Amino acid sequence: MPLKVVDVYSGSPRWYATDDNADAVIIKATQGTGYVNPFCDIDYQAAKKAGKLLGVYHYASGGDPISEANYFLKNVKGYVHEAILGLDWESAQNASWDNTNWCRQFVNEIHRQTGVWPIIYVQFSAVWQVANCADTCGLWGAGYPWYTNSWTVPPFLSSYNFAPWKDLTGWQFTGNTEDRSLFYVDANGWQAIAKGDGSVTHTAQPAPQKNETKTSNVPSYAGTTWQDSLGVTWHAENGKFTANTDLHLRWGATPSSSVISVLHAGDVVKYDAWARTNGFVYIRQPRGNGQYGYVAVRNAYTNEAYGKFE
Repeated sequence: MPLKVVDVYSGSPRWYATDDNADAVIIKATQGTGYVNPFCDIDYQAAKKAGKLLGVYHYASGGDPISEANYFLKNVKGYVHEAILGLDWESAQNASWDNTNWCRQFVNEIHRQTGVWPIIYVQFSAVWQVANCADTCGLWGAGYPWYTNSWTVPPFLSSYNFAPWKDLTGWQFTGNTEDRSLFYVDANGWQAIAKGDGSVTHTAQPAPQKNETKTSNVPSYAGTTWQDSLGVTWHAENGKFTANTDLHLRWGATPSSSVISVLHAGDVVKYDAWARTNGFVYIRQPRGNGQYGYVAVRNAYTNEAYGKFE
């Protein structure tokens, strides 16, 4: 059976680290070369006391990879060989996103100093950016067919391509409030990754199922409709939204995504698409260089709007 794993960071409720449903807990420890999660050791010790398998990870800021590796190790040295080490590779707050050699340099330095190969967390649509690590590192892929606040596991979609990896180490299947994953190793396999002995055996992999486009009860306007790598259906629509209250503009269309800025009443956002997800209607704001901001503009259940649309 796959292991149930919770991803914990500073903004998480502290009880996530001891969730009775979880077999393992992996905790954000550092970011870049200037941030340490102030709750990392609190959550780590609580999870350890609760008998959980343990992991810690570094969020890449895209600076010098060797400096970031050293910063990570400096702050997790007491956990090495007990906890899985991980690298979180995301587009938000990452100056080297699209650099296909950054992660290779980072993991090489971690291995040089510890003998351990970190696992790499990345969205399935960006696996190509870390593909040159497939010969040594496990892959922790992120793809959300739908957002759920439970351990009910959705179907693994055929669009989630993780080549050149032959096996998937972990799959984060939801990022709504509590980030939940399945890891396709047993307890011995988890500990083998942590110790760095290279004898990891993966369990049965998820069976891919074809994508199904679900009909939304929000009317679809003329234009292109597509499904992103997280399984969210987007509808192209050029428009302008004026907020009537304070709202968070985020790097992703989830309540837990990092905040870019706070919108105030009267602030205007030009958008090019909308989607219904996580209990809200979100709009997408183009920000240049292929990046987007996202803001919840309507309650999907009550239909209450948080501003005016043009």
